[in-house]
Amino acid sequence: MTMASSLDQLKATGTVVVTDSGEFESIAKYKPQDATINPSLILAAVQKAECYFKLMDVAVQYGKAHGATPAEQASEALDRLLVEFGKEILKIVPGRVSTEVDARLSFDKEGTIKKALKIIDMYKSIGISSDRILIMIASTYEGIQAARELEAKYNIHTNLTLLFSFVQAVAAAEANATLISPFVGGFLDWYTAPGKTYYSFEDPGVMSVKKIYLYYKKFGYKTMVMGASFRDTSEIMELAGCDFLTIAPGLLEELYNSTEPVSQKLNAHRAPDLDFAKVSFIDDEASFRFELNEDQMATEKLSEGIRKFAADTSRLLDILERLVQA
Repeated sequence: MTMASSLDQLKATGTVVVTDSGEFESIAKYKPQDATINPSLILAAVQKAECYFKLMDVAVQYGKAHGATPAEQASEALDRLLVEFGKEILKIVPGRVSTEVDARLSFDKEGTIKKALKIIDMYKSIGISSDRILIMIASTYEGIQAARELEAKYNIHTNLTLLFSFVQAVAAAEANATLISPFVGGFLDWYTAPGKTYYSFEDPGVMSVKKIYLYYKKFGYKTMVMGASFRDTSEIMELAGCDFLTIAPGLLEELYNSTEPVSQKLNAHRAPDLDFAKVSFIDDEASFRFELNEDQMATEKLSEGIRKFAADTSRLLDILERLVQA
């Protein structure tokens, strides 16, 4: 009898597998339920294969028709490019695609809401329901407040990303975000000193996700936990049973080719007995900012992540601006 792959075993623990890629072939190969897309993934994809050029062409033509200046045309083209990638991905995955709001709006609540509504309308214009979209927003105070309004007022599903702390996770759950994306590997990168190693069960990112998951289950929050940004498969296996895990193609390939046993490590049944005190941050901006500031790792990694996504957005805009003027 052939042993099931580690990837299939992971799916059998109840974890929904999500792919973190803009490359359509890899998405189809691993049969994830959902996928994520952002300017960084698009930038990587378009530099690898010509098959994405037709999507660029559609976006550029849209930009030319909807913007006045080259910069405005490039901005319109970028929004359309995100949606075009999302559309193609939704032909492959049965679930939802997370589409990222411009990281440069991370501290602009109203700007984030406006951009999110625009993205949803663009999807609707090509026949894709908002039920299949997650709007991905950085887990700043402003981003969490934007997610709160999008969920409550517009029934738009949100994915709060660049999450590195319990404070962010609590506020996100209080905002009724659909899901959060704690960046597991980011914890490890920050805490690992030269010569220091961690076993998977003591990995600081893994431990943080386990705590958040059990806290959510103990207090009945509807927000789902999606571990993200893994450095190796041992981190993934240690979180088997988590609501969602989003995994890059290289690690999906390792799991796909492995038959190493995977057992469920996270289980909601034990959550009610855990000694957690309930805390609140959603309506207390000062406490949120202070507690986040006290967490040096989370503060630095959130800032670093926003800068990286913003830089990749700017690079993609530069490419699109050249194309709309060609």
